Amino acid sequence: MVPGKAPAYGYHCNLHFELLATDKKTNARLGKIVTSHGEIQTPVFMPVGTAGTVKATTHQQLHDLGAEIILANAYHLYLRPGYELIHELGGLHRFISWNRPILTDSGGFQVFSHRELRRISEDGVAFRSHLDGSAHFLSPEKATDIQRALGADIVMAFDECTPYPADFLTVRDSMERTLRWAARSKQTFEYGEGRWHARPQWLFGIGQGGIYPELRHECLNRLMDLDFPGYAIGGLSVGEPKSLMRELVAQSARLMPADKPRYLMGVGTPLDLLECIAVGMDMFDCVMPTRNARNGWLFTHSGHIVIKHARYARDQRPIDELCRCQVCSSYTRAYLRHLFLSNELLSAMLNTIHNLYFYLDTIRQIRNAIASSRYQDYMTEFKAKQETG
Repeated sequence: MVPGKAPAYGYHCNLHFELLATDKKTNARLGKIVTSHGEIQTPVFMPVGTAGTVKATTHQQLHDLGAEIILANAYHLYLRPGYELIHELGGLHRFISWNRPILTDSGGFQVFSHRELRRISEDGVAFRSHLDGSAHFLSPEKATDIQRALGADIVMAFDECTPYPADFLTVRDSMERTLRWAARSKQTFEYGEGRWHARPQWLFGIGQGGIYPELRHECLNRLMDLDFPGYAIGGLSVGEPKSLMRELVAQSARLMPADKPRYLMGVGTPLDLLECIAVGMDMFDCVMPTRNARNGWLFTHSGHIVIKHARYARDQRPIDELCRCQVCSSYTRAYLRHLFLSNELLSAMLNTIHNLYFYLDTIRQIRNAIASSRYQDYMTEFKAKQETG
C-alpha cells in the first residue's frame, strides 16, 4: 500500500463472492458473485462480445437466453471507437445498452496473437493495429487505465500469453514478466490518477506458466501474495493436448483460494466445461458457440452437427430434439441448411441463438446438479449422450 494514500478503487465496494455449496463427489462449486449490475450465479459461461456486441445477437436476445454477464475486450475497444469516447458517453454499460455485469479482458491475448505486429519489452508491448497499421503501445498501466475508463465490473491484469510450444526457460521468463505486470496492474488499479469516475470494480490476476506445472504453481502462489479478489488461469487451450490442459487446470484449481472466484480463460467445448467445473472452476468464456454457429457447426445433446451436409437437405427434425430454444421449436434442419448455403444473415442469427442456449442451458443444468449433490451422475449421463450421438 502507498503510505498515507487510500486505494482509489475499493475491491469490495458493492462486490462480493459467496460460495454456496460444493458437490460431495467432485470439487464442483456453486457460488454467487454480487456486482453493482446484478448477481452472477456460478458456474457461469460468459458469451464473448469482443467489441461490445455478441455477434449475430441482440442484447434483448441475450437477456432472454439468460446470459448473466458478457465479456468485452479492451484491445478492440481501445482501437475502435476509443475508450475515452466510451467513457465520455457514460461508460461501456450505457454505451452498449447492457445493464448486467461485464468482464473486460486486458487485451494481452489479442496483442500477443498478432506476433508479426508487436514487440515485447519490460515496459509493455509496442504493436501495430490490425485495422490500419497505426502504431500503439500497451503497458500494464495503460491496459488497466483503459478498463477503469470502460467501467466493467470485473477487469483483468495485463499478462503475457506464452505461445505453445515453448521451452521451459522461455516460459519461465514470460511468467516472471506476467507477475511483474500483475503487480503494476494492481498498483495502477488501486492508486491510479483517478481521471475516471470511481465505479465498483474488481481486478483479477492471471496465472501463466505454459505446460509446466511447477511454473503454474509458482505463478499462482506469488499472485496470491498480491491478494487479488479473484484469479484466472490463462494461456491454455492454445494448442496443447486436451488431456494435458485438463490436468493443468485441475492442478491449478487445487492451489486457488476457496473463497474467491476461479476463472478459466478461453475454454472451451461443453465437455471441457464439464470436466473443469468438476475440479472446481467457476467462470468460463469462449468464442466457440458463436464462431462455430456462424460456420454452421451446431451443438446438440448427442454431439455436434455440421448443418451444410447434404444429409440434412430433407431433414424435418429440429437441430436437437431435447433442446427447448426458440430455434428448435420453430425451424427444421432442412431450412437451417438452406439458410446457411444461401449465406443468409438469418442463418448466423438462428445458429447463434441455438448454440448460446445450449451452452447457457447446460450451465443451468450443471448448477442444479451441484445443488442437488448429483453432479457426478449428471456428468456420466451427459457424456453417454455425447458418445452415442
